[in-house]
Amino acid sequence: MDKLIKMVETMKPFFEKVSNNIYLRAIRDGFVSCIPVILFSSLFILVASVPEIFGVKVPDQIAKHLWQAYNYSMGILSVLMVATIAKSLTDSINHKLPKLRQINDVSVMIVSIICLLLLAVGQVEKGISMEFMGTKGLLSAFVVAFTVPNIYKFFVSRNITIKLPEEVPHYIAQTFADLIPLSVAVFVFWIGSIIFQNVTGMLFGAWILEVFKPLFVAADGYIGVAIIYGAMAMFWFVGIHGPSIVEPAVTAIYIANIEANLQIVSAGGHATNILTHPTSYFVATLGGTGATLMFCAMCAFIAKSKQLKAVGRASIIPVCFAVNEPILFGAPIVLNPVLFFPFILAPIANVWIFKFFVDELGMNSMIYILPWTTPAPIGLVIATGFAKLAFILAPLLLIVDAVLYYPFFRVYDSQLVARETAIANGEIAADDEETATPEDAVLAAEAIEAGQKEEAAPQQAVPKEEKRVLVLCASGATSSMLAKAIEKGAKKHDVPVESIAMAYGQHKDIINDFDLIVLAPQMASMYDELKHDCDAQGVKSATTSGREYVSLTRDPDKALDFALALMAH
Repeated sequence: MDKLIKMVETMKPFFEKVSNNIYLRAIRDGFVSCIPVILFSSLFILVASVPEIFGVKVPDQIAKHLWQAYNYSMGILSVLMVATIAKSLTDSINHKLPKLRQINDVSVMIVSIICLLLLAVGQVEKGISMEFMGTKGLLSAFVVAFTVPNIYKFFVSRNITIKLPEEVPHYIAQTFADLIPLSVAVFVFWIGSIIFQNVTGMLFGAWILEVFKPLFVAADGYIGVAIIYGAMAMFWFVGIHGPSIVEPAVTAIYIANIEANLQIVSAGGHATNILTHPTSYFVATLGGTGATLMFCAMCAFIAKSKQLKAVGRASIIPVCFAVNEPILFGAPIVLNPVLFFPFILAPIANVWIFKFFVDELGMNSMIYILPWTTPAPIGLVIATGFAKLAFILAPLLLIVDAVLYYPFFRVYDSQLVARETAIANGEIAADDEETATPEDAVLAAEAIEAGQKEEAAPQQAVPKEEKRVLVLCASGATSSMLAKAIEKGAKKHDVPVESIAMAYGQHKDIINDFDLIVLAPQMASMYDELKHDCDAQGVKSATTSGREYVSLTRDPDKALDFALALMAH
């Protein structure tokens, strides 16, 4: 196992390179920006559809208005995503361009919307069709969002622009600077769409769906879902946020499938598409990537090792809400040879069982999108439209995960008990590099759990003026744990420090609003980019190891000192 883990670890640079791919990041950032719209629209469908499950008919007029809100939000999702993806990609390109020669991201967003309409939206009598403005147009949106910023890059990087006298105000000059790439982009997609339709007799939006249909079908099979969810776990095992790498590649499938499932069920059919966001949230990742909920429960309630018991009890509540970084870095599971197999296999087993229930037992697949922090068993039941078999599936998945993790948990627990006994007897010295978590992190967790943590004044100099700290991670969930710890420590000691959390990518336009930006360990591969941006704005930046991060989230005093020390450095 040690040899296997070393082999996997040697692949980490490649994984980090993949995670830094600007096109995958653009899809991820674009989707994150649109999550509020998706959840908002899903709320209306829940109100319109769930009562009917229990025999309560929503009046037709009310249902009509509810569906209208859904159609005018999810129904234009491709239009929204082409703009947000194009903006994210433009920001990444601007990162490598001179500061005085940057691409206008607002112009790129507007032009991307125009180009998507030219490429994928057909005309109907007295208007245009909305068929490919929603989920069906996502693949077309990706093509446009990847192309338009690069057209702008070609002209802006070479300073190919309409030159105006120096006396012309900058904002007017910028309008003319955008005119050439804007015109070229629109012209390329306008002419390209005309030629494409004449040659194929199809809209590009319809054609690209047909081309990728075999991939969609293959991804929905047993081997496809095993590769997708196994890869997520594999990335996380080496300490890189797996979903942020894998999910951008399948986002179009996720969203198209959930939309198709909803339409099928609304028409009285059987929804069978497996790959959806709720499948990832509530089936494959019960408790977070690696389906760690039952492992965390074992650590909290039946572990004999002080270390696992303390980490488990401190992590159980976050893990119930799918924030499992505390257990991943605290146990740790990351790069732990003993826990490699259950961490990879549990998500695959879960989604295979779910697929069996859908394909063989006739249960509907996921039809509603819910917030990913919804506790998994509850989310599974609601997202399937309260399917009767879901009430059986949810506890079954928990049992299967427990069976998969238990023997490996016992082995690891016994190893730690033996080590703790040897340290207590003075037979070996405690060594942070060899123990699973630092001793002070375990003691801090035990003290917090028992309510015996002594208050300690900040060790660093207290600032006289208000300071602001931003903590970043992939989704804003893990980062909120450290942000809250810093905020709690500041309030307790009356220190003028405020702290908030965001998803990586949301910070780029507001860097100057903060004195310190901290990057969570699973996003460490992005630190060079963050440091470059922060240094340019004169803002402090930092990242941490997984163990240190977990320790800081559990100790507000230590978290506050950590932030103060970085800002004073």
